[in-house]
Amino acid sequence: MLYAFGFERIGVVVSDLYFVDPRPLPGQEGAERGVRLELRILGQGELKGSIYSARPIEVGRPIWRADLLEAADGPPGSLNRAHHHPRFDGWEPGGRVFDESLSAAPVQWVGEQLSDLGTLLDRAGVPDDGSFAADAKSLRACAGEIMATVQRLLDKIKAGELATAPDGSQPDSVRISWL
Repeated sequence: MLYAFGFERIGVVVSDLYFVDPRPLPGQEGAERGVRLELRILGQGELKGSIYSARPIEVGRPIWRADLLEAADGPPGSLNRAHHHPRFDGWEPGGRVFDESLSAAPVQWVGEQLSDLGTLLDRAGVPDDGSFAADAKSLRACAGEIMATVQRLLDKIKAGELATAPDGSQPDSVRISWL
């Protein structure tokens, strides 16, 4: 499932996620499930026909990511692998950063992060010449709706409705998600 929230130049995309890393770091072995949220650059394409035609929308490069994850073989709702990636190198995320407050109150933590776009951009190394001011205001105003979406996805994962293994199998490598 994919949710997208678009503003002027910034977008937030949220999806459920199930994956198995074929080369995990120590302590990160085994399948993981949860919610992935990314802050992305958005772009509007030119109309491809009349004034009534659909407009192409580009969900471009990632700026920041929060992974509200848990070991799939552990208790649902533990979020024992929740982390974030404050910076990307192109399309590749930087290392996982674990934060106790993220694991303790993940939805609230996400809302707090999204309410301070300037800090997220700064940590990500994205220059802000003031052109993201409208995005920052809109994102703050929409943070509650995004938080409710994240909570709904977490509830569906905990209930076993989303972020499940393919056909109940345990493959050595898989990624099931929009993000």
